[in-house]
Amino acid sequence: MSPSAIGRKSGLLFLLFAMTCVLFAGSNLQAQDDNTPKYDFFVGYQWLHPGTTVPTPFSSTSNPSAFKIPDMAAGFGASFTANFSRYLGGELDFGHNWDNYETTASLGPRLMFRTDDSNYFVHAMLSYNRLNVNGLNPSNGIGGIFGGGWDYKLTRTVYWRVFEADYVTAQQHFTEFAGTNFGHPAEKGARLRTGLVFNFGFEEVKPVAASVTVQPTEVMVGEPLTATASATNFNPKHTLSYQWSSTCGKVSGTGETASIDTHDIPGGSCTVSVQVTDPKAKKNNQATASAQFTVKEPPTNPPTVSCSANPTSAQAGASITISCTCTSPDNVPVTMGNYTATGGAINANGNTATLDTTGATPGTVTVNATCSDQRGLNTPASTAVTIQAPPPPPPQVSPEVRALEQRLALHSVYFPTAQPTPKNPNGGLVRSQQATLTTLAADFKKYLESKPDAHLILEGHADPRGSAEYNQALSERRVNSTKNFLVGQGVPAGNIDTKAFGAQQQLTADQVKQSLDQSPDLTQGEKQRITRNMRTIILASNRRVDVTLSTTGQESVRQFPFNAADALTLIGGREKPATATPKKPAARTRKRPKK
Repeated sequence: MSPSAIGRKSGLLFLLFAMTCVLFAGSNLQAQDDNTPKYDFFVGYQWLHPGTTVPTPFSSTSNPSAFKIPDMAAGFGASFTANFSRYLGGELDFGHNWDNYETTASLGPRLMFRTDDSNYFVHAMLSYNRLNVNGLNPSNGIGGIFGGGWDYKLTRTVYWRVFEADYVTAQQHFTEFAGTNFGHPAEKGARLRTGLVFNFGFEEVKPVAASVTVQPTEVMVGEPLTATASATNFNPKHTLSYQWSSTCGKVSGTGETASIDTHDIPGGSCTVSVQVTDPKAKKNNQATASAQFTVKEPPTNPPTVSCSANPTSAQAGASITISCTCTSPDNVPVTMGNYTATGGAINANGNTATLDTTGATPGTVTVNATCSDQRGLNTPASTAVTIQAPPPPPPQVSPEVRALEQRLALHSVYFPTAQPTPKNPNGGLVRSQQATLTTLAADFKKYLESKPDAHLILEGHADPRGSAEYNQALSERRVNSTKNFLVGQGVPAGNIDTKAFGAQQQLTADQVKQSLDQSPDLTQGEKQRITRNMRTIILASNRRVDVTLSTTGQESVRQFPFNAADALTLIGGREKPATATPKKPAARTRKRPKK
């Protein structure tokens, strides 16, 4: 049989044996009371069945006969194991039998299942095997030992190994006696052992202990508490019993937690205690613990309440929300009610009420409410609301002023690129834009005769091609140039306000496109030609000053003057003689606008 076949059969036998040991011990596998030893040592009797056929001593080497090695009844065995954990250890094994003799030295892992009174183990070891048959020279081979056994507890440190059964396999060599025709004898034997196991290196056994916590630690009479016990150093595999007692109230529970009923008891300081016992342990199996808690008599503090109004001031006819917060310092259930008001009508729902001020007299309206707890204790609260008189009707505007406001058409004015310059801060206004401002000044001066407090609000802008500092200064020069021109037309400087935004409030492409589509002075074909150079038109549309009338909020119409004779100057191209309707104002702009 080949070595690989021997290995497979050996592994299968080891697996079957391990499963048998687990099934045998399954109903008794519980944690033992004693700690796992760090080391254990076995010594005892060993019986060996070699299970090997070798060449017959003194027979012909050319045609040897087979000799079955008899069982070896005389022998001893010993092993030393270092336990890495409760279950796993590393085992060093030695065995020897004589009358013909066989000696094995083995090393491998051991798996042990520990119970209260017995230990069951399986092991698998790599083995050095020396076999000697009288009349033949000794043979050395490498093999394995697979098996297990049962140790019965005598004392904490001494166990009786009732049995150990192992499968012993090795490949031997006797070619000097049988040539190469006999082959390599394969050992497929078995050994049995019994003896004593000595355990040592136990960790110090820690005394068991317990502790108790109570939640909450302070309650009112009638409120429940929960006590929780925590046990330490007990065997985690054993089921513990808990006996609870309390100096106050009725305690109920047989496990780690217990509930305490404090109904119908006087207030005071109380103690809850627990006794934890391990019924399966014979010693170091009981611990007690206790904890304090306090039971208080119910207090008699009245509830607290506050109310607020939103809004606190409104004209007659408005609805006002009244919100109240009602709580009990003693955590007693509370309710809000008895809402009244010195004016208007109130509709309440719990902590919220609505005050309808229709018909209420201007002045202060007081809303009152009461917070009550279930013991009959009451606390009043109030909040005040100011009812305002309705505003006077707006003054009547004469038809002449109304007509003037409608005629006062406001238009934004536009500047050429980089105009006005720092050297000529009042320049930059082309003729068409001066005409727009002249008309605006005449209408506004007429408007001031009826509305002397009216203001024109000028807002300057610049396109984005430049630094923030440059654009801000440029927009300031544009708005000041516009203001100075209006003042020159007789508009009082005190009725003009200015703002400069630089490039902060740019018109988007969609806004410029919408303004272009709404222009009444351009044909559809002209609009299409202009949009071919849309980026230049967007830049030109942002070099402007917008106008707002303060009294009405009316804003200037931001429509670029494409039909003006100087439109190309504003856009960024060459100025040409005025024509009735320029056909391609945008297409003539060939060069990139300069800043």
